[in-house]
Amino acid sequence: MSAPLRGPDLPAMPPAFHELAERVNNWGRWGADDELGTLNLITDEVVRAAAATVRTGRRVPLALPLRHDGVQAGLIPGRVNPLHTMVQINQRLFGPGTVATSDDAVTMGLQAATHWDALPHVSHSGLLYNGRPADSVTAHEGARFSGIEKIPHVVSRGVLLDVARAHGLDRLPGDHAVTPEDLALAAEFGGVTVRAGDVVLIRTGQVRLYLAGDKNAYAMPSPGLSCRTPEWFHARDVAAVANDTLTFEIFPPEIENLWLPVHALHLVEMGMLQGQNWNLEELSTACGEERRHSFLLVAMPEPFTGATGTPVAPVAVF
Repeated sequence: MSAPLRGPDLPAMPPAFHELAERVNNWGRWGADDELGTLNLITDEVVRAAAATVRTGRRVPLALPLRHDGVQAGLIPGRVNPLHTMVQINQRLFGPGTVATSDDAVTMGLQAATHWDALPHVSHSGLLYNGRPADSVTAHEGARFSGIEKIPHVVSRGVLLDVARAHGLDRLPGDHAVTPEDLALAAEFGGVTVRAGDVVLIRTGQVRLYLAGDKNAYAMPSPGLSCRTPEWFHARDVAAVANDTLTFEIFPPEIENLWLPVHALHLVEMGMLQGQNWNLEELSTACGEERRHSFLLVAMPEPFTGATGTPVAPVAVF
């Protein structure tokens, strides 16, 4: 594939980044009008094979509770933790003696807790996935292309790559950049081969800090994916990736002043959905007890029209 055209701010990203981008780029792979990216890899055959992994019916929830004192510490303006409000409490709306109802409302950032990032969540060089202009995301419409509502489902084989346990640790150090070598080690540790259409979950153990009550330590410094990992996922046709950190990639960044390069490579270049703040602690235990690191994963996005992300309540089924 020839190098894709870029927007006017091309010099903003260093040459090494653009070399990586060209190697993992999926623009046009599923057609010029495609808005799904690597989710195209979750075929009917992939889902049938994923369903066949279910043996015991054991279910493991992977979402953090939605709460007002959640993971967000104020680093990103407007990304607020869920504010739950009761708008009706035992009201008899249709007269005395009728059924009483209670109703709730919530205000929150769609990427506040356990969530999927949609493809237009980030741009670089003035462009989004498949070469669409970044200014197609507007205040009135939100994301005109590849909004989260365009994703019909996320049901596939899930694979846990427990990088922390593979290194004999409960939690990786805050300065650990997860490498392809780490991913290969974790796959060997789990006795699993990553294959096309898989959703890969990467456990660093970082969420243990949040679960212990220290959200600031959870936020940073944080282990996470290095710039070298997108090629590993691309070579294996992975459909989506999620992990148990706030920032997804190592933070502060491994390359000085190059912020969120893995986001850009995944979402913009590959068109690959990514998730953050997934609680993989119970899953790690379950994988050890079940003696396997693959399972059916159900992680349906909430279809907010024009949204660049969505809360999700994923479940692993053994």
